[in-house]
Amino acid sequence: MNNLVKVSCSKKNLKLIRDFVSEYLQALALSDILMNQIVLAVDEICANLIIHANKEDTSKYITLSIIKKKDGLEFHISDHGIAFQRSNYKEPNIQDNVKTGKKGGVGIALVNRIMDRVEYTSDGEKNTCLLYKKIK
Repeated sequence: MNNLVKVSCSKKNLKLIRDFVSEYLQALALSDILMNQIVLAVDEICANLIIHANKEDTSKYITLSIIKKKDGLEFHISDHGIAFQRSNYKEPNIQDNVKTGKKGGVGIALVNRIMDRVEYTSDGEKNTCLLYKKIK
């Protein structure tokens, strides 16, 4: 089973990423809800990297690998764009956004709720987001 995909930083490649993750997860017989949550979380991180970190520069790439662990799944998403600064991130109040009709700005908050672990690392050149989800 293929566990690695590399795509250029174009929003149209988000469908390729969603399809790749969905295909991988279908072999694991997860519930539809869990599968959709994981696809959403991976899609959100990839969209942020394509749009914000790499400014939709199609000469740049993001790489996604999926690693099956004994008790869960790891998603490693890497790029060479602007590193996400978690220390500068303030989680929005999702309820306020819903009430005011504000669009956007809640993706990272959703990812943090869906996944069991979210880590960001950067070595100055390569940035990696690790998403971990426990599965049975």
